[in-house]
Amino acid sequence: MDSVASRTNSLERQRVVVVGGTSGMGLGAARAAAAAGAQVIVGGRRAPADPRSGVAFAHVTVDVTDEAAVRAAFEGIGALDHLLVTAAPAPGSWGAFLEQDVAGARKYMDAKFFGSLACARWAAPRMRAGGSITFLTGATAVRPRPGLAMVTATFAALEALSRALAVELGPIRVNTIRPGLVDSDMWSFLDESARAQLFQRARETFPARRVGAIDDIGHAAVFLMTNPYVTGTVLEVTGGEQLVDAL
Repeated sequence: MDSVASRTNSLERQRVVVVGGTSGMGLGAARAAAAAGAQVIVGGRRAPADPRSGVAFAHVTVDVTDEAAVRAAFEGIGALDHLLVTAAPAPGSWGAFLEQDVAGARKYMDAKFFGSLACARWAAPRMRAGGSITFLTGATAVRPRPGLAMVTATFAALEALSRALAVELGPIRVNTIRPGLVDSDMWSFLDESARAQLFQRARETFPARRVGAIDDIGHAAVFLMTNPYVTGTVLEVTGGEQLVDAL
């Protein structure tokens, strides 16, 4: 039977890789893993530049759209215990269905779906016993909105991949975090006034009466890394967004 110690939220002496951990929700997860005792390596196209991180993470430069670069990055990292992939296309890279050609839609899926797949593919063979892989999607996966058809399709595909890999890669655990509205870099394409109005609507209508923070995602990520009996699951971190017609 598992020991009590194995069911704590400690990541002591474990190696956590967060691809997309240089900013936003990935940075929140990197901070949470470090606070839980992990050795954290963040991957991204640029080095961390956020002074709020409060932690000097090891860093590897990687472009998730380049499989050779992803493979080389994980060969360089070596053994690891947990992988979280939060990397995503730049805000505003999606478009309304009749305004985006197939090449643009494919570029979005390449960056989010196939980028996440590539990270899992080259991390899994290097994962130690008790390891886990976690993907990041969004509430749009189950609540489609106008102008986000490709985002919805990509998120839904990634959640399906997560369930399939939980079966195929077991005992490596594979899960997905599905965040709702989170105050992060992904809303940088909105001007300050529009962003403030969006967040205020959420505070007034979401059951949690607040907007998500990147550290909320970090808390969820550490839970999925440390609970040995959770796999094939989509963990919603939405403040109840999916229960109301708010946005």
